[in-house]
Amino acid sequence: MNWKTLAFVALVGFGAYQTYHSRPVHRAPGAVAAALPQQSDAGAAEFPFKGYTLQPLQDFRIEARVLASETYRTDREAELSPVDLALGWGRMSDSAVLDKVRISQAGRFYAWHVDEFPIPREEIERSSANMHMIPADGAIAGRIKDVRPGQVVRIQGWLVEARAGDGWRWRSSLTRNDTGAGACEVIFVRDLQVL
Repeated sequence: MNWKTLAFVALVGFGAYQTYHSRPVHRAPGAVAAALPQQSDAGAAEFPFKGYTLQPLQDFRIEARVLASETYRTDREAELSPVDLALGWGRMSDSAVLDKVRISQAGRFYAWHVDEFPIPREEIERSSANMHMIPADGAIAGRIKDVRPGQVVRIQGWLVEARAGDGWRWRSSLTRNDTGAGACEVIFVRDLQVL
C-alpha cells in the first residue's frame, strides 16, 4: 500500500470517527432535565486565569439537555471559552417539544426558530440559554469538547466576570429571564458530567 492510499484510508477513518462521535443522541419524548438551574453566593475571591482575572459572581449548578454545541477558535473569548453549549431544561429538554424547534449557534449567540409554538415563547426563552464554557482544566475541556446534542449534562461552576489589563471584560448574565446581547451565561466550569 502506498502513502497516498494510507493517507486516504486515514482521512476516511477520521471522517467516519468524527461523524460517529458528533452524532446527536436521540431520546424518547419526555423532559429529561426537569429542574431549574440553581445559583447562590459564590463565596470565592477573584483569581488569575490564562492571563485574565476571573471574578466569581454566583455559584452555579445546572442539569440540562444539550441542544447544540459550537466551537470557537478566532475570537478573543476563545482564549477562555473555546466551546459554547446551548442548553435546555424543563420542557425544553423534551424531544416532543424539541422536534418542533430548530436550533442554531453562531457568533456566540444561540437562535431558535419555530413554524408553530409547541410551548409559549416565554417558556422557550426562560428554559434554554447559550452558555459560554470556561473549562477549569484540560480534563474538563476535553469533556466539554466531547459533549453531543441530546446528552444530559450536570455542570457545576461559577458565573463569572472575566477582565483583562487592557480594559476588556466579559460578564455573565445572572438571570434566565433575559434575551439578546449580554444574556448568555459565562461559566467557569469546575465539573461537568454526562448523565
